Amino acid sequence: MPNSIEQVTPKTKPKLLDQLRSTIRTKHYSYRTEQTYVYWVKRFILYHGKRHPQTMSENEISQFINYLATKENVSASTQNQALCSIIFLYKNVLHQEIGDVKILWAKKPRHLPVVFTKEEAKKVLAEIKGINRLMANLLYGAGLRLSECLQLRVCDIDFEYKQITVRSAKGNVDRKTMLPEKITEPLKAHIKKVEKLHEKDLREGYGAVYLPYALRKKYPNADKEWKWQFVFPATKISTDPRTGIMRRHHIYETVLQKAVKTAIKRAGITKHAGCHTFRHSFATHLLEAGYDIRTVQELLGHKNVNTTMIYTHVLNKGGKGVKSPIDF
Repeated sequence: MPNSIEQVTPKTKPKLLDQLRSTIRTKHYSYRTEQTYVYWVKRFILYHGKRHPQTMSENEISQFINYLATKENVSASTQNQALCSIIFLYKNVLHQEIGDVKILWAKKPRHLPVVFTKEEAKKVLAEIKGINRLMANLLYGAGLRLSECLQLRVCDIDFEYKQITVRSAKGNVDRKTMLPEKITEPLKAHIKKVEKLHEKDLREGYGAVYLPYALRKKYPNADKEWKWQFVFPATKISTDPRTGIMRRHHIYETVLQKAVKTAIKRAGITKHAGCHTFRHSFATHLLEAGYDIRTVQELLGHKNVNTTMIYTHVLNKGGKGVKSPIDF
C-alpha cells in the first residue's frame, strides 16, 4: 500500500496528481481550479482506500458523490464541483470514458440575495479605511466581484471614458462597467503610488507580473510593462506556486474580506453580508433608480437576464410590495 496519494502510480510514470496538474496547466485553467480539482481527486482516492482510479469506474464515482450528499450534506453545487473534477481526471488524464453516473443530487435551496440599503452601504464604506475602502467602493460603485476587483490591471482603467474593462470574468467573457466619478481622483492618486512601487521593483530586479497564457503568448515581454501591473498589488513579493518565479501578485482576497466583515460589525448591521453584498446592492439600487434590467444585466456580465431578475424580488419592501392589512 503506498504511503501517500501522490504515489498511487508506478514509479516509472509521473505521479497521478502531477499528471493531473500538468494537464490542467496545459489547458490553461486557473490556479484556483487546479487546487479544487486536485483536492476532489484526492478525496475520491482516499474514500476508496487509495485505489488507483484506473481500477474504478461509474459505480465508485456514484458512491463517492452520493456519500458527499447523504453523509456530509454538501450542496448540489459542491457535488457538481466534485463530479466535474473526477470526470476531468478520467477524460483528460486517464483517457477513460465514463458512462452514466447515478447521483442523488442534494437539494439546492433558492436564496434571495442579501442587499444593503443605500444608508447601510454608506455606513459600511465609512468604516473601511485606506486601499480597502477604495476597493470596496469599486465593488459597490461598479458592481465588481471581489476577484474582478483584485485582478484589475492598470490598462483596464479608462479615466477619459470613465469606464472599467473587466477581463476574462465569470464565463471567460470581457465586459465594461462604469468608473464612479466619486473615486476617480483617489484612484488616480493610488495608481501613482503603485507606479512608484513598480519602478522600485524594477530597480531591484523584479517588476514582472503574472500574465494569463493568452497574453503571455501574444506579448512575451509584456510582464514588466507598467500597463499590465495590478492596480492593487500585494505588499510583499512572493513565489508563484506554479512557476517558482519571485514576483508581486495582487492583494489576497482575505484582506478585503476581513476589512468588510469588521466594518459591517462596527456599522451595527446584523445582515449576513460580505463583499459580494456590495455587488447585489449595486444591481438593486440601479433598478430602484429606474434603470432598465437589460442595462443592469450588461453591467453585471450576466449571460441570461433571468439571473438579473432575482434582484426584482428584493426591490419592494414586504411581500412583493403588497401592503399588509394591518396598515390599511
